[in-house]
Amino acid sequence: MTVTTLVLTDSKTLNEVVNCLTENLTIQTQGKCEQQNIFEILIRAARQRDSIENTTKVLKNVPTSNDIRYHLEKYSHLPSLEEALNKALQSRLPRGIRQGQQKIAIDFNLIPYYGEPSSLEAPYIYRSQGKNGTSSFYAYATVYVIKKHKRVTLAIKAVQQQNTLVAIITYLLAIIEPLNLRIERLYLDREFFCVPVIRWLQALDISFEMPAIIRGKHGGTKQLIRGQRSCKTSYTLNSDKYGSVTFPVWIVCTYKNGKRREHGREFFVYAV
Repeated sequence: MTVTTLVLTDSKTLNEVVNCLTENLTIQTQGKCEQQNIFEILIRAARQRDSIENTTKVLKNVPTSNDIRYHLEKYSHLPSLEEALNKALQSRLPRGIRQGQQKIAIDFNLIPYYGEPSSLEAPYIYRSQGKNGTSSFYAYATVYVIKKHKRVTLAIKAVQQQNTLVAIITYLLAIIEPLNLRIERLYLDREFFCVPVIRWLQALDISFEMPAIIRGKHGGTKQLIRGQRSCKTSYTLNSDKYGSVTFPVWIVCTYKNGKRREHGREFFVYAV
């Protein structure tokens, strides 16, 4: 008996992504700048982590970068664009995603921003601790399923400065609620390590895990890193503005074993 293995080629993947975008986003085009060309250039630029300008220079017989940007600027209402993108993300979910309990994760991402924002950009400029020569960023949060060591993105949200971290989580979980996923555990990145988020998750009885931010020379979460083995304890996080909250923490001890040419123990602390 011969078993045929289906192979997903680059061209098939590209066609499927373009079809998905075309079904959920409509860009009114004119002249030689067709919607399919725009999506193909954007996908290539994203895959190569390159700019639209460089991508159009490499390819032949494609619209110019100015043509691409002209058509993209027609999407000036970001909430509508965000809604369309989330529909696209959820239109191709693997069948297994809806079966059994799932590990759900939420990430907070910052893209450095330089220059003076326009009136349309200004509401979406997020101020944070400086890095890469700026303290201004585009910020967005994503929610995704972790399945067989792979991630399947379910939704994305552009973050504004006035959005609280609790509001961001609430918004993303509300978007995926119609999918009727059963959440085994919610994983959050360290950006969400604060009193309001942990207190809110405890109130809703949501099982969660997130890295703790290591602070303090003698106190704070720094005091949790001691001994020579992994352990579990509790910790009280204090905030002048929001009060305090107590929660379990896992202290995980691992060995570097030459990673980054380093040896010895290293510790990770997780709020759970």
